[in-house]
Amino acid sequence: KFEAASRDEAVTESGRLLVDKGLADESYIRAMIKNVEVNGTYIVIAPGIAMPHARPEEGALDIGLSIVTLKEPIPFGHPKNDPVRIVVGLCAIDHQSHLKALTELADILMDESKVERLTMAENAEQILEIIKEGSL
Repeated sequence: KFEAASRDEAVTESGRLLVDKGLADESYIRAMIKNVEVNGTYIVIAPGIAMPHARPEEGALDIGLSIVTLKEPIPFGHPKNDPVRIVVGLCAIDHQSHLKALTELADILMDESKVERLTMAENAEQILEIIKEGSL
């Protein structure tokens, strides 16, 4: 239920969570924002869902995901999938870990009921509970 005033604020929050857990350094957040500015809104991977990320060498320290649900949806500039309600920050230290994280994430995000429950979650514990469902 993060209150973001802009796309960059939402992306920054997803990066801050990665930095706070020691998965990335501060430069990674700037690289995430620059990636959207340079490469466009391809990071809006499904209706209402964005996945900002940057290249491993731009400050990723380990593999990790952060999930930020937005109190109010934010337009990211995508022609079909705006506005964004869930921002999933991704950092990975190499191509293999990047693909593994994407595969696991896709399993969750392809389940519309889980996506809806994520947007309704009131706290991090509820989000973790939803993500852990079906995990071994």
